[in-house]
Amino acid sequence: MIEVHVGDITRLHVDVIVNAANQHLAGGGGVDGAIHRAAGPRLLEACREIGGCPVGEVRATPAFSIPVKRIYHTVGPVWRGGNLGEPELLASCYRQCLALARRENMRSIAFPAISCGVYDYPPELAVEIAVEEVQAHFDRDTQPQTVIFCCFDEAMAELYRQQLDAYVRR
Repeated sequence: MIEVHVGDITRLHVDVIVNAANQHLAGGGGVDGAIHRAAGPRLLEACREIGGCPVGEVRATPAFSIPVKRIYHTVGPVWRGGNLGEPELLASCYRQCLALARRENMRSIAFPAISCGVYDYPPELAVEIAVEEVQAHFDRDTQPQTVIFCCFDEAMAELYRQQLDAYVRR
């Protein structure tokens, strides 16, 4: 099942929330900052122990003060025109998070719009990749059972809804 939600990802009732992190896992603005604030200072300590995360990969931490089981930190690519591997790196973020959720037997996961903030990925292109990767995952696997695309605003949510509708109509 795929859902689209508008609101605060830290308040969702899921097993895993995905953080659109930076390579240093140091917290920052946007979703990253909101997750670090909600989880509390122990999250930054845990991230420092990990030591970073390359673009397109995922690292997991406890959720601390957020009432979910895990936080998956993934680093999306900075948009530089699309010819430097950005689509594959973004797709890898989704694939790796979903694969880790399956391995850890997580039933539900919520994704923000990875790379669509300060990393300037064009939202329409990013949403297309996100939906393709999640749908492809469901074609192969049933775990996690629920994926939520958690959006900051209604305009982004509408892009996800349109892409999901287009995918179904194919």
